[in-house]
Amino acid sequence: MLCCWLPWNHTAGGNHNFGIVLYNGGTFYIDEGKPTPGLFDVTLKNLREIPATAHFTVPRTYEMLLPHLRSDRTLRDTFFKKLQIYFYAAAGLGQRFWDELRDLAIDACGEELLIVTGFGATETAPFALTTGGVGAVAGMIGLPSPGMELKLAPVGAKKEARVKGPNITPGYWGDEALTRAAFDEEGFYRLGDAMDWVDPADPQKGLMFDGRLAEDFKLSTGTWVSVGPLRTKILMQAAGLAQDVVIAGHDRDFAAAMVFPNMALCRQTSGLAADASVHDVLAHPAVAARFQAAFDTLARQATGSSTFVARAILLEVPPSLDAREITDKGSINQQAVLRTRAAFVEELFATPPPAHVIVCGPVKASPRDT
Repeated sequence: MLCCWLPWNHTAGGNHNFGIVLYNGGTFYIDEGKPTPGLFDVTLKNLREIPATAHFTVPRTYEMLLPHLRSDRTLRDTFFKKLQIYFYAAAGLGQRFWDELRDLAIDACGEELLIVTGFGATETAPFALTTGGVGAVAGMIGLPSPGMELKLAPVGAKKEARVKGPNITPGYWGDEALTRAAFDEEGFYRLGDAMDWVDPADPQKGLMFDGRLAEDFKLSTGTWVSVGPLRTKILMQAAGLAQDVVIAGHDRDFAAAMVFPNMALCRQTSGLAADASVHDVLAHPAVAARFQAAFDTLARQATGSSTFVARAILLEVPPSLDAREITDKGSINQQAVLRTRAAFVEELFATPPPAHVIVCGPVKASPRDT
């Protein structure tokens, strides 16, 4: 029994979620809501009525859902009534949210529910890797599904994951050049994503996601910035105050961040009234201090200029679906945000920076960068 919002024109919502209900003779409730500020109330209404046995969704759904599960008894009772498994994909789920989901399940059900994730693409229809039932933590994506082969091919300093199997597309309709470029000389599909072993000495422990290769960039010093891991560090350090982060700095002297705040938690931190403006909430000293401390801590822990952001800016306007800043599945389109909010990028690198830009310590290269 699913209550699902994912669009059927995507491989996860269609091939997987709709398909798994058909295959098992289950029940599918269409959630006309979505994990966005304007539509999430619809999802909450539906989840108060439908006791799903599994939730296949994106991390943003769980992040937005957690405070309501804590405060709304009716929602919590229905949500956990028949639930057997949480599943998320399309982006990473911070360990803080993972731990909260686990604790809520123990409190509501008296036992820990299985949290499963994985990795896939439209071209893998969609399943490729999964964590299974043992030993998963935030950031893990597991091992190849049965019947699939995976290899890690060196690309610069990283390892690109490439896959082969019966679920991989034979190519792109009407585009032979794109098809040829998508596969390597051994017939493996190039995912364009970097992965690495959880434990190089024990491959059976699975793989960790190591960033989207196309998102990585070089600073003016020639140092590579690995966007995926840096974004994850910021989200973990912000402890829930940041909903999402976009990293800027291509050909610049340092890396910087545009932050989409978690307005519910920021508002709670500020202590302001419910009708206070977004601007007033984000400018509140308590909120500003929390973000400043998070970025300063990250800078102190840095091992080089590519492992922290020297400046950051809090965005008052959430990501736009119409501007393609956010996908149908709720994940951030980094390149679209950088393009549509170019003015904010310029503010991040202005000399001197505007007053609303968070400055995180002096910008200087680490010996490791030279």
